[in-house]
Parts: sequence; structure tokens; C-alpha cells
Amino acid sequence: MENLVIEPSKITTIEIKDSAEKFPVRRVYCIGRNYADHVIEMGNDPKEDPIFFQKNPNNVDTSGEFPYPPESKDVHHELELVVALKSGGTKISEKDAYNHIYGFAVGLDMTRRDLQAIAKKGGKPWEVGKAFERSAPMGVISKIETTGNMDSGKISLKVNGETKQDGDLNQIIWKIPRMISHLSTFYDIAAGDIIMTGTPAGVGPVKKGDKLVGSIDGLQSLEVTVI
Repeated sequence: MENLVIEPSKITTIEIKDSAEKFPVRRVYCIGRNYADHVIEMGNDPKEDPIFFQKNPNNVDTSGEFPYPPESKDVHHELELVVALKSGGTKISEKDAYNHIYGFAVGLDMTRRDLQAIAKKGGKPWEVGKAFERSAPMGVISKIETTGNMDSGKISLKVNGETKQDGDLNQIIWKIPRMISHLSTFYDIAAGDIIMTGTPAGVGPVKKGDKLVGSIDGLQSLEVTVI
């Protein structure tokens, strides 16, 4: 065993439905501008390709609570389908992509929209608006053997009982196989990686005390309270 000068960080894990085992998170890839209606509501052109960015593994949080982050007065919810990989590689074909999937979950890409806007205006990276503490609330992973390919199905988010986001997975611009194939062209993707696949229209601000419930057909719902 290596002689480490400090105690290593704890591995981030996600619960698995009907299992005592947990899924260890290696990397978090996110895809933006992947639903046409959301692209339009954010003032962009849906004809342009989606974009990729990353959060940190320890941004994933399964506690059911989201602490309102510092240095922001405009934090938005973005409900997403999460893909969890059991294997990876480079230059994976779209035809082979589903063979690398372990399962799926409901997730939230919480965003400091004001800080993201400042970064975008200055042509700077988005990390300050995206990759902050507990910015990726995550639900339980369901295995692909029970869910199927998740290429269609209702995706919706309620805030305090009111529906804010409402779409269908079939509206995704870059389908799951293309996402995996594209990522594997630029990265050595591997077991433990998760992909947040984009959000439908209706993103908006949250405040302390809000109760968020994210639902995707075939998956266990995600319930989060803003504290």
C-alpha cells in the first residue's frame, strides 16, 4: 500500500435500486444545449451542436438537501437524465454504446446562473457556475436491465408542487449513443463515469425552503429541499 502524506478523499458513491451495493463515481460529464426548447429559452441556436463541460465527482450529492451556494443570487434548477457507465474506452461506436451502460438515474444540474452568465460573457470557463459544492443532487440508479434504453419517456420537475419543467427524453438532440461515442473520441471514458444528458425547457430560480421533485418515467424520483 502506498505511503500517502495525507488521508485520501472519500470516494463519492450513488445508491443502486434494490441493491446493497453502491456505484462509485469516477468523472462527471455534462452536456448542455441538448433540448431544442431549452436552447431557445436560453437565447441560443438549436442548430448548433450541444456542448460538453464537467462537474467534479464530489459535487454529486445524494442527501436530499441542496445548500444554497455563496456568491450567487440566481441559482437555477436543471433536471436531467443521468447515464452511469460500467465500462468505457476510446473511439466507442454508437452501435456499441449501450453495452457500456450500467444504468440510469434522475439528477439535477444546479447552476449559479448569474456567475455562469458573467463567465460566458467574458469567454471564460463555466466551472464557477457549474462545479460548486453539492451542485449535482442525484437519485438512485436503476439498472439498464430493468429500465431499457431510456430513449423516450416523460421528464418533469415540480417546485413546491408546481410543474416547472415538462418534456420527453425523445426530444434530446444528441441521443445517448452519440454522447458516449463523442466523449470517447476526446477522453478515455471508463467505468464509474456518469453523463448528465441535458435539460428540457423551464429552468428557473430556486430559493431556500423550496421542495423540488424530479421525475423520469421508469426511474425512482428525486426529492430535494433547498436549505
